[in-house]
Amino acid sequence: MDRRALIDNTVNKIKKLPDKKIKEVNDFTDFLLSKIDEQLIQEGILTIMTDSDSFDFLEEDEDIYSIDDLKERYK
Repeated sequence: MDRRALIDNTVNKIKKLPDKKIKEVNDFTDFLLSKIDEQLIQEGILTIMTDSDSFDFLEEDEDIYSIDDLKERYK
């Protein structure tokens, strides 16, 4: 089933629902859209962070501690 037919089919089913159930469908679609928006925002932040040079100065610093400085080792 293509996108347009699926949308039409869904709309026809929604039209048959009582008002209370239509509100639930609306709330659910709002929830789905907010999850998509949140995912897009997180992907955008990740892209900004990976493309940023803000923390490049950390690569120039010497390591202060080494494995020999550990008191205990966990396996």
